[in-house]
Amino acid sequence: MANLKGLLKDTAIYGLSSIVGRFLNYLLVPLYTHYMPKDSGDYGISTNVYAYTALILVLLTFGMETTLFRFANQEAPADLAGEGRRWPDRVFSTAFATVGTLTLVFVGLLFGFITPISQALGYADHPDYLLMMGAVVALDALQALPFSYLRFQKRPIRFASLKLLFIVLNIGLNVFYFVILGKTSVYYVFLINLLCTAFITLFFLPDLLHVQWNFDGRLLRRMLSYSWPILILGIAGILNQVADKIVFPLVYPDKAQANVELGIYGSCVKIAMIMALITQAFRYAYEPIVFAKNKDADKTEYYAAAMKYFLVFTLLAFLCVVGWMPLLQLIIGADYREGIRVVPIVMTAEIMMGIYFNLSFWYKLIDKTIYGAWFSLIGCAVLFAVNILFIPKYGYMACAWGGVAGYGTAMLLSYFVGQRKNPIPYDLGDMGIYVLAAAVLFVAMQFIPNEWPSVLQLAANTLLIIAFAALILLKDFRGIINKLYKRK
Repeated sequence: MANLKGLLKDTAIYGLSSIVGRFLNYLLVPLYTHYMPKDSGDYGISTNVYAYTALILVLLTFGMETTLFRFANQEAPADLAGEGRRWPDRVFSTAFATVGTLTLVFVGLLFGFITPISQALGYADHPDYLLMMGAVVALDALQALPFSYLRFQKRPIRFASLKLLFIVLNIGLNVFYFVILGKTSVYYVFLINLLCTAFITLFFLPDLLHVQWNFDGRLLRRMLSYSWPILILGIAGILNQVADKIVFPLVYPDKAQANVELGIYGSCVKIAMIMALITQAFRYAYEPIVFAKNKDADKTEYYAAAMKYFLVFTLLAFLCVVGWMPLLQLIIGADYREGIRVVPIVMTAEIMMGIYFNLSFWYKLIDKTIYGAWFSLIGCAVLFAVNILFIPKYGYMACAWGGVAGYGTAMLLSYFVGQRKNPIPYDLGDMGIYVLAAAVLFVAMQFIPNEWPSVLQLAANTLLIIAFAALILLKDFRGIINKLYKRK
């Protein structure tokens, strides 16, 4: 129970930085969708370029974030011990040197071959977009391991502070450029991101100076044998998130309209990203704990409980977003709201991704990360197939359903294989009840007439959300309720 309380506390802190930060980022969505006309396609360009940068970031970090946790939580092997350096620092410095080398190679290739690269990606007239975002992703890669080391050191306050500082600076500069100066091109979106990322990088210099640097080539070979399947897993995982935004302009039949449609989809997906926030906050807190917990006798019960409560609260969040959609849709400009119907579908895919993340620890803990690579690659192949086959006919709706198909495939594969290789007693009965209840309430929300005033729609949906929250309290927190009642 103490570990679960620690998990909840750290999730709250990490979640605060993610949720508040992402909420503040939502303020940029109405800003962009108001100042960037839908027909300009600028928001679609932003969506497309950010998809490429997300993929490149995974390549540059090379699975070293998870590898850092795995090796730093171990005792130094006998043949590598006794070299006068703290073991976690040696693991960190070896990982950081690897990521730094890959980043330097990437920057050199990008700047050396920018003309053919920009032509191949459809940005021949704007190579500056790619150069700026290339610099951003390089700095993000250099920040990734210091941020992970803060999580390993259990320093969530500093982690959250730096994340929030970036968001505040980013929003402030966007408001200054877009509203005050009237600079509404997507060029300034990329420029502001570069300035803010460079500024945050400076804050890591004191931390890096306190590290006892000691690159270890023998350790690196062991780390690479662990990390390369995670790299494949990461590539497949990020493609599951961004492949639709990369593929869409390439296969949509009307090339002139592609960025416009992608802009509609990209803006509406921002609402669904509330689910990604919860998953990300949970991951930041859970990943360091789960490796440390692997030494305890009650680890399987802990993992099962964490899975159950993750599912319960993501389902509650799902119902909140769907139920309060009449209000949340105001986040995006009126011209972009025609794509709002993708939100429940994308959130369903995000829940599946979160479940898959929870399931993934069985192969990480037994050093069989190759399983994760295969599961993610198969899921990614399903997603690509759905997008390529159905985008020409169904547009961005195919993107939304492709995510469900891809994540659902990976989730099911990981569960069934995992229960054979390293079984965990998940409470499928209780989880099934919660899924069924959420599905019934979601359907009920769809029957509330659109002709009703928004206030009445919100009130009716809120009652349904309260019903689900009451189910959670009665099923799993009855003891707490009884204690509160007795105090009265």
